[in-house]
Amino acid sequence: MQFIKYACVGVLNTLVTLCVIYVCKALFGVNPLVSNAIGYVCGVVNSFLWNKNWVFKSSGNYYREAMIFLIGFLICYGLQLLTVWLLSYETRLEYFELKIAAFTLSGYGLATLIGNVVYTLSNYGYNKIITFRG
Repeated sequence: MQFIKYACVGVLNTLVTLCVIYVCKALFGVNPLVSNAIGYVCGVVNSFLWNKNWVFKSSGNYYREAMIFLIGFLICYGLQLLTVWLLSYETRLEYFELKIAAFTLSGYGLATLIGNVVYTLSNYGYNKIITFRG
């Protein structure tokens, strides 16, 4: 059940991130890269609060857990990027293409999906074992 809650927070986090990026960029005219950064900061804060209070129900120190959570985000995001890069440019997946009706899944797209799975599983494990242990 905990992993299902974690997945729900992930979906909510994605929506928060995308909505903040859209509002900053489209409604307020903020530079797209700055909008992206603001969106990700909001997403990470949102994710931390939901994971601390709802998913893992931690009563630990907010500051300590927030710093450990941020480190975990950076590590797992790095793993995701490494996975995508290795699969996209160091394997034959670079040449993969699957056409389904009007949709085409490229090797990079498949690598990105696999990278997202790597991120999700490693981030969940990191937070369960390190950030919110207990």
